[in-house]
Amino acid sequence: MSFAAEDLTHDLFLGGRLRLSQPRAGYRASADPVLLAAACPARTGQSVLDLGCGVGVASFCLGARVAGLRLSGLELQPAYAELARQNASVTGISLEVHEGDLRDMPPPLRVSFDHVIANPPYFAPEGGTAARDPGRETAQREGPAALADWTAAARRRLLPGGWLTMIHSADRLPDILAGLAGFGAVSVLPLAARPRRPASRVIVRARKGARGPFRLLAPLIVHEGAAHDSDRDSYASEVRAILRDGAALADFG
Repeated sequence: MSFAAEDLTHDLFLGGRLRLSQPRAGYRASADPVLLAAACPARTGQSVLDLGCGVGVASFCLGARVAGLRLSGLELQPAYAELARQNASVTGISLEVHEGDLRDMPPPLRVSFDHVIANPPYFAPEGGTAARDPGRETAQREGPAALADWTAAARRRLLPGGWLTMIHSADRLPDILAGLAGFGAVSVLPLAARPRRPASRVIVRARKGARGPFRLLAPLIVHEGAAHDSDRDSYASEVRAILRDGAALADFG
């Protein structure tokens, strides 16, 4: 199964450094996977597993920032996995994409990685209005694989001392923290749209087997000003550097 050419758009990321195909009517990545990639502390020569990689946006943004990574992706939906492979061919950034369920990983992924990154579905299994597009609904709504399954899969696949980096809806933070048995040195970065607004997203980073203390970091404010005041994007300088220039997220230190 694959998308027809007329069902795709070709979107620019990192200020035009990446041109990635996405489904016109399906799940479409925006800023979240770019911020996820910026938060991952991967270094040249290390291995990274992207759980639920979609069309590969987070992996390609990370690969554009850090050369020489061994990037692998796991995607449940075959059409999205195929599109990630096509994007890898176009970008020239190597990403080995496998199809399957994270609760029963394909044999090639039953190895250990230095890093796992993840952008799990944000919506609860029940309630709310379902997306018209089935692929978008699958990508956005938690299914048989619960959030605890995502953290457990990451723990199984990480080397001792390896890092999990995850972006998710802020209201699911208690569930994320409850699933981090076996991890330590947990840092949480709240993401708020504007000053004095509650956080809508969190980036969580945790290290397998570590004993470091928990850190709740000061919020990252995504936009300047108290309200949207023009047609400009109004991103704060640090966020603009991430989204436009592929910079690392400095807040984690």
